Amino acid sequence: MLSLAKNQKRRKSNSCSPHLPRITTHKMNKYTLLCIIGSMLSSLSGKHHKGEMSPIFDGKTLNGWSQLNGTASYRVKDGAIIGKTKEGSPNSFLCTNKLYGDFELKFEVKLINNELNSGVQIRSNTKELAEKEKERGDKFGRVNGPQVEIEATKDKGAESGYVYGEACGGWMTPKDKLVPHNHFKNGEWNQYKIVAKGPRIQTWVNGNKVSNLTDKEKFQSHPKGFIGLQVHSIKKGSGPFEVAWRNIKIKVM
Repeated sequence: MLSLAKNQKRRKSNSCSPHLPRITTHKMNKYTLLCIIGSMLSSLSGKHHKGEMSPIFDGKTLNGWSQLNGTASYRVKDGAIIGKTKEGSPNSFLCTNKLYGDFELKFEVKLINNELNSGVQIRSNTKELAEKEKERGDKFGRVNGPQVEIEATKDKGAESGYVYGEACGGWMTPKDKLVPHNHFKNGEWNQYKIVAKGPRIQTWVNGNKVSNLTDKEKFQSHPKGFIGLQVHSIKKGSGPFEVAWRNIKIKVM
């Protein structure tokens, strides 16, 4: 049976809008512009050389990251980023200030509470602010793009490592490939590896290959973007729940 959080994902998913601002047009949104400037400055400073695995989290601070959606909290403790839910908040995302296209990403993740569903955004962007978002004072539009699933293993397994289109069409992994497995270890640190090159996205969970997806349509709409750590929204009266990430490293390809 699908978790409540996963059902919420399916209900809230929207198709990718073809008119979304692209990062090379004059209609780019505020955050994308800031990301491009950050990427240029990072390149000038000599960071993230091609072929080298480099940390994008220093283990001490949230420098280089910005929260874009939601009011969940993010803090650093014992060398890890801890995300904590907040009742009434939409999905929250802590995102890199730098954009990435083709890369290999490695990190460790632990669901401190198995009730929480989470994920890591790749090649993601923000939409233009909707009227509802403007009214509640949001600074950035909806985060959207490919998301690599993080889910606790239940009786029938988990869908950890499969690829979901956050606010962008729902599951990218085909239904016949969306087979629950037992690779994710509850209550422990789990090693993820993601390789994104062109339209192909490959994922591994604890050394087990989970996804080998080629999606040319999504690559056209999301060829490059930020990395984002999701704290999912929760049902009223539940929580708080937490998720932790550490040893986040990337190799630009």
